[in-house]
This record gives sequence, C-alpha cells and structure tokens, in this order.
Amino acid sequence: MSPLLERARDTLKIEIAGLERLIERLDPQFEEAVNLLFACQGKVILAGMGKSGLIAQKIAATLTSTGTPSLFLHAGESSHGDLGIITGQDVVIAFSYSGETSEVLQMIGHMQAIGVPLIAMTGKPDSTLAQAATVHLSIAVEKEACPLGLTPTASSTATLALGDALAMCLLEQRQFREDDFAVFHPGGSLGRKLTIRAQDVMVKGDPLPLVQENMPMREAMHVLSRKNLGIVVAVNQDEKISGVFTTGDLMRLLEDGQPFLDKPLLEFTHPDPKTIAPEELAAKALHIMETHSITCLVVADPENRPIGIVQIYYILRAGVY
Repeated sequence: MSPLLERARDTLKIEIAGLERLIERLDPQFEEAVNLLFACQGKVILAGMGKSGLIAQKIAATLTSTGTPSLFLHAGESSHGDLGIITGQDVVIAFSYSGETSEVLQMIGHMQAIGVPLIAMTGKPDSTLAQAATVHLSIAVEKEACPLGLTPTASSTATLALGDALAMCLLEQRQFREDDFAVFHPGGSLGRKLTIRAQDVMVKGDPLPLVQENMPMREAMHVLSRKNLGIVVAVNQDEKISGVFTTGDLMRLLEDGQPFLDKPLLEFTHPDPKTIAPEELAAKALHIMETHSITCLVVADPENRPIGIVQIYYILRAGVY
C-alpha cells in the first residue's frame, strides 16, 4: 500500500474510532441537552472560536433548517457588544475542546447573570467551561488523526456528529415533516423535490385516455394512439379504475399473434394498477415508477376515480430527480 493510502486509511480509522467511543458515552446528559433545547422558548445560540466555531456554524445551520431556530455567535466578538443577542429565553451551546478557550469563558458571567442554560461541548470534563455548564457533553477522543497531534480532526468530526445527533432528536421531538422542511428550502432542486406535487405535473381533462372497461380492444387501441400517453385507463360503470393497458402490453399481444381486437379491453388490463393521490409529492410518484419499472402513474381521487396521469418525463422536466 502506498504511503498516501495508508495515511488516508489511518485517518478514517481514527475518526471512526472516535465516533464509536462517542456512541458508547451517550448518557442521560445527552437526553437532558435535548430536553433543554426542545423546551427553549427563544433561539439556540452556538458559540465557539477557530475550527470549533466553524463546526458550530454548521450545526446552527442544521438546527435551523430542521425546526430549531439557531444562530452562531463568534466568541471573539461576544465581548464587544454581540452578547446582546442572547436573551433570557435562549439556550447557549458553547464549543471548546480544551474547555479553557478564553473568549468562550468570557461569556459565562453574562449567561449566568441572565440565567441562560449553557450546554458545553468539550473534551475535558474537569475544564472551567464544563464545570460551569448546565449540561456537559463530552467530545473527547483518544487521539487526533493529525500525525502531529495538533490539528483538530477526530475531535471536530465527533463534535459535528454529536451536533447532528442533537438536531435529529429534536427533529423527531418536533414531529418535523417533509412539508415543514420544504418551507425552509423553497429553492433549487431540493425545493422542487419537496414542493412539486403530482397534481402540478399530471395530465388532466380531455387528454386523459379513459375508456369503459367493456370497450372492444379495437376502439381502445384508437384511444391509446390518439391520446399518445402510452396508456389507457379502464373504468367501470361507477367511473372507478378497473385496470390499465399500456403500449408495452400491446407489443406483447402482437408478438403472441393471437386475435384480440374484437375482445373487451377488460380481458387484457392490469387490475389494481399503481396509483397516487394528487396531493402526494411528485418525488414519491417518481420513486414508485422507478421501483416498479413503469413510466406513468394514474392519479386517483379518494374514491379511486382517475383524475390524471403522471408521466416520468413531466416529473423530470419539472426538475424533480
């Protein structure tokens, strides 16, 4: 193995080991931290310096996008007026592996004065920051992946992972759903995936290839050709879906060479076809089509009456992947 690959693998192994130790250390203190954050009536303030500060920024973004309003406070700026952002309704999460970062420690007096709960993430449970905290979460690692033992690597990975764990627990506590996520992510491909629904991309009205289930195949094939959607939907006397017939089914009948044009459509349809409700996400429709290797899906109302057809082409054209 080349020295480069050996170093890369050692780095990953060390960071994985740090995460495994983190899992083993999870205790009621973590639950207390989640409960504090869940009960927060204001915002969550995440503070740190250097690389810990960068990790704090990412965790703040994750919390905010999953239903927990959060802000990053640069610890170095806090003593120059920025402490005013913290109110008595907030919860502070402070990051310092040593637990002795001077800029972070300078914030403690203000938080204690206004009675703000403090969650500390450090690698030193006996440190000043850990001892001053309402809750201490350990991010200790046996060693850093840096061969010099200087650059935060395994410890920063552990911090980020623990922050993600907090965010995901809060997400579940808040019963945060896809629709909620979409509100905070309206732009780009993610926004489209979470906001575009089947009814937004379906073919409806006169272009729909709807036929009576007892219609002769000869006539049904005219509808299949004229509507040009690659499918006809058979309905019963109550206008409810009884089956579907596709261009692929027609090709297979032609290959068999058996007469079929004068027989009723119902003899050749697929009963109980896959359907989707109009309010369901187009991304779900795409998933159903990919799972079952089909290219279109019938959109049905609660009474199983067809109201539209969703084709994979229209979903992809709308930017849902």
